[in-house]
Amino acid sequence: MSTPLIKLTKKDFESNQDVRWCPGCGDYAILATVQRTLAQLGVARETTTFISGIGCSSRFPYYMNTYGFHTIHGRAPAIATGLKMARPELDVWVVTGDGDGLSIGGNHLMHALRRNVGLKIMLFNNQIYGLTKGQYSPTSAVGTKAASTPMGSLDYPINPLALALAAGATFVARVADTDAKLMATVLQEAYHHQGSVFIEILQNCPVFNDGIWEAITDDAPGRQIVLRDGEPLLFAGGTKGVAIGQDFQAAVVDAKNPAVSMHRAHGTLGYAQMLASLTAAEFPVPVGVLYKVEKPSYEAMANSQVADAIAAKGRGKLEALLAEGMTWRVS
Repeated sequence: MSTPLIKLTKKDFESNQDVRWCPGCGDYAILATVQRTLAQLGVARETTTFISGIGCSSRFPYYMNTYGFHTIHGRAPAIATGLKMARPELDVWVVTGDGDGLSIGGNHLMHALRRNVGLKIMLFNNQIYGLTKGQYSPTSAVGTKAASTPMGSLDYPINPLALALAAGATFVARVADTDAKLMATVLQEAYHHQGSVFIEILQNCPVFNDGIWEAITDDAPGRQIVLRDGEPLLFAGGTKGVAIGQDFQAAVVDAKNPAVSMHRAHGTLGYAQMLASLTAAEFPVPVGVLYKVEKPSYEAMANSQVADAIAAKGRGKLEALLAEGMTWRVS
C-alpha cells in the first residue's frame, strides 16, 4: 500500500525565523511567491535546498522551511554546483543579488551557466548594494549617485540577461517583484527545466534605491511586454507592437502592422539577445521567458562519464590513485 501524498501549503514552506528585511522591501513578495509556488508544485521539502551568497537577498534560506546554506560572497553557484554534482536528485535553487552575483561572484555565475549545471538561479536586481548601505552596483545606471559615487557613477552597467545568454544559460527569464502571478508562472516553468535557469527579478530597495523600477512597474501595460510563446509582441493594451528586422533592429509599430514579431522562447540566441537589449526608454521591457533550449545537463554528463569509467576499469582505490604517477615523500 502506497503512502498517501501530503498536500503542502505555503505555510509549510515558512520557517520559524523572523523575516528581517526593511519594511516595503521587494524581497517579501518574492519570498511569498516562491513559498506559494513550491507548495502548488507539490515539491518535497526534504529534497529542496536554497543556497545563497551575501547580501540582503541572501537571507532567503533562513526563511524557507527546506534545506539551505547561507555561504560566502559570490560563491553560491560554486557550492551549489558541488551539491548538484553529488546529489543530482535534489532541487537546488540559488539566490543572489546584482552585487553578489555579477560583481564578487561574476566568475562563478558565468561558469555555472556555461556548464549547464541544473541550478535554478534567481538574481534579485535592485541596482544597489543594500546590505552595505547603498553603494552603486554592477547594474547601476551611469550617473547613479550613491555613497561611493557622490558625483555619479561612470560605469556602464551590466545587462544581466545578456550576460546569462552569452554565458550559455539554457533558460533565461525576467519578472518584476510586483507581479506575483507572472513570477509564479515563470518559477513553475523553471522548476521543470533540466539545466541552468537564470531569472532576473526586478526588485525594489525602498531604503537605498527606492522606485528604481517604478517607471516599468507602475505602468506595466505601457512599459512591459509579457512574453507568451507563439504570440505577438504586443503592449500598451494590445495597441502597439514590436517588429524585429532581419538585422535584429527593433522598432515600435502599430499593433495591426503585419511586421509585428511573434515570440519564440525556443528561438535563436540572436533573437533572445535582441529582446534582452531592449533597455532604451522608447521600448517596453520584455518580461517572462525570453529563451530556453534543451541540452544535457552537466551533472548528467559527468555522472554518466563516471559510470562509464567504473564499468570499464572498476571502482579503483583512492590510495592507489594518490600513489601513482609523480609522487614523493617529504621527511
